[in-house]
Amino acid sequence: MVLLENDSFLTELTRLFQKCRTSGSVYITLKKYDGRTKPVPRKGNPENFEPVDNKCLIRATDGKKKISTVVSTKEVIKFQMAYSNLLRAHMDGLKKKDKKSKSKKTKATQ
Repeated sequence: MVLLENDSFLTELTRLFQKCRTSGSVYITLKKYDGRTKPVPRKGNPENFEPVDNKCLIRATDGKKKISTVVSTKEVIKFQMAYSNLLRAHMDGLKKKDKKSKSKKTKATQ
């Protein structure tokens, strides 16, 4: 997994969306991140670790390529605006759900 800066993450995410436009999926996960790189031990003396500030870990993958970034609280508003614009721009490839009324179903069964 490649840890990128926020701006480069958004450009790589744009490339993932363009690559998977015709077929394929892009999976995005968000998670609270406290800065730890090692798991917390189950037994013994747990280390008292206090995070300096809250952060968010964002991961994206298309099944082959994985990218990630860490967004701090100071950069959340700027990142969220850019991220939401990116999602709006690339969510147009979704298929519309077919709506069938009950009257058509009853006519078809008779």
